[in-house]
Amino acid sequence: MTSDIKKFRKTVFDHYKQHGRVLPWRENTNPYWVLISEVMLQQTQVPRGLVKFPEFIGVFPTVEALAAATTPEVLAAWQGLGYNRRALYLKRAAEIIVRAYAGVIPDDPAVLQQLPGIGPNTAASIATFAYNRSVPFIETNVRTVFLHHFFPGEDGVSDAQLMPLIAEAQDVKNPREWYWALMDYGTFLKKEFGNASRRSRHYTKQSKFEGSLRQLRGHILRLLLKQKRLTAEQILKLSPDRTQGDVETVLGQLFGENFIVKNCGLYSLTK
Repeated sequence: MTSDIKKFRKTVFDHYKQHGRVLPWRENTNPYWVLISEVMLQQTQVPRGLVKFPEFIGVFPTVEALAAATTPEVLAAWQGLGYNRRALYLKRAAEIIVRAYAGVIPDDPAVLQQLPGIGPNTAASIATFAYNRSVPFIETNVRTVFLHHFFPGEDGVSDAQLMPLIAEAQDVKNPREWYWALMDYGTFLKKEFGNASRRSRHYTKQSKFEGSLRQLRGHILRLLLKQKRLTAEQILKLSPDRTQGDVETVLGQLFGENFIVKNCGLYSLTK
């Protein structure tokens, strides 16, 4: 290990010792809790996750409870988090875990990647935090830390350039705590110096939410949670300032992703 990496690791761990966050999915590394938190935090900020995580776990305390739930029940518990397909992925993943793995969350990232909505980095993070497995991975805070320290002022840095450094710096004896420290340090760096991840080759600015099809997706799902069954015409009337084309597009998306079903001209949530 180079002296630069040793110095870097000390900086990260020193910050963690003084400022490490206390989070429920860290206090209890139950693999089910880790699975829920990692998917929830894919596109949700930690403060919001701290509110919604205990609510979701309260409704579905085990993987078996989540697998047995209906789609409307899961979507209702997920309301307020956005990107609702994550809730559907979690339910489908829970069904597979109960059916194929006797309710035990797999510890192998290659197996985890086969679950719905679980990409390589999320699979590695679940294996790391749930089972303390030493699997290098990258996410936005990790990317921020390595860009800040090893590529100052450089634009267009690829993850392929970062991964050798991430692997070299890894604490193989306690990877779980190392990644907790990295993520907390990344959060600190963003507040103090701005988001270095914007200098990544892979950075994409999130599209505007207001008026987007993504906003309409959430609106239609909320309508169906409340009204149960609606025609396309009724949905259009209940969606001010939306075009028929937008409504038809989103209904087609939701149908194709198995969020909704259509029977006799009425749309409803998949059970």
